[in-house]
Amino acid sequence: MLFHSTLRKELARSFGATFVVLVTIVMTMTLIRTLSQASRGSVNPQDVMMIMGYSGLGYLPPLLSMSLFIAIVGTLSRMYRDSEMVIWFAAGRGLFSFMGPLLRFAWPVLLVVTALALVVWPWANGQIQDMKDRYGSRGDLARVAPGQFQESASGKRVFFLDKDTPDNKSGKNIFISSNEHGKETVTSARSGRIDIVGDSQYLILSNGQRLETAEGNQLKISEFEEYATRVGESELVSHENLPTKALSTITLLAEPTALNRGELAWRMGLALAAINFVVLAVTVSSANPRAGRSGNLIFALFAFVVYFNLLNLGQSWISAGRVGFAQFMLGLHGGVFVGSLLWLSKQHNNWSLRQLLPWRAARSKA
Repeated sequence: MLFHSTLRKELARSFGATFVVLVTIVMTMTLIRTLSQASRGSVNPQDVMMIMGYSGLGYLPPLLSMSLFIAIVGTLSRMYRDSEMVIWFAAGRGLFSFMGPLLRFAWPVLLVVTALALVVWPWANGQIQDMKDRYGSRGDLARVAPGQFQESASGKRVFFLDKDTPDNKSGKNIFISSNEHGKETVTSARSGRIDIVGDSQYLILSNGQRLETAEGNQLKISEFEEYATRVGESELVSHENLPTKALSTITLLAEPTALNRGELAWRMGLALAAINFVVLAVTVSSANPRAGRSGNLIFALFAFVVYFNLLNLGQSWISAGRVGFAQFMLGLHGGVFVGSLLWLSKQHNNWSLRQLLPWRAARSKA
């Protein structure tokens, strides 16, 4: 059918162009942020591209929703400006008639957004967290560079060595300062080597001195020919300590804590918001050919930003226990859906405020 095919072809072109532009902008910003994290030592420089890829997967749901929203608004606004909408209205096509081809075009995008929000989003966050944890929990001596003071993974020790060997298994002029169990300890040695016992690494120091300061300023000095201390004992974050955004949707449903409900509201909200944007786009696309071309598009972008800020605000409110999960979902998403349908009905039937208010209508007839 001409009406359906023409509309879907133009939507496809607009959606593709918008999505490419948004992905380019977001991935550029992600690259800058990831390189900044790598320079600070938060992530492995070798994992920059992997982290970018996983981050891009996490950003896809809002990007797809925004691309779909802008494509619909831009296409329908262009049809208003070029008076094509007048032709379709004269042929008996109302605004509700546009919902059919729009939903036929949008349903694959809506399905992908739902799958990304509920499945891919937590998986991608889990992969990023796992890479950060593995890099952060690497052996303490693997962090050490000759001639530099370096903090351990736990933050309780500071290492320094003057020179090391090519295999990084031994070094000379070693200094270790630690603060553990209420004791401050300074250990120095002329040389040291790494021995692996089981799954643990031990630093074997030779020909050194140990200065220990306990509570009450009690000072203890000891010399040793050989001394062993464990290094690299940091462990990966367990499942129980994973951030909420890295937990699977099934886990969130099985453990309905306040934080989990807030994260679940965010993920489900991405899918529901994408559906609401299809209806909302039809209502905000109405444009006066004599008015500016960008007025309704600016309003649409403003509505998109406000909607997603409300999603973030609702997540924090639910996590803090200030509002219930069901109340927020019905209030925000249900309210936007009903309001958009009423607005669409007003435009479709060309209702005016005078017609909607009985007392105003009776006064006009009198």
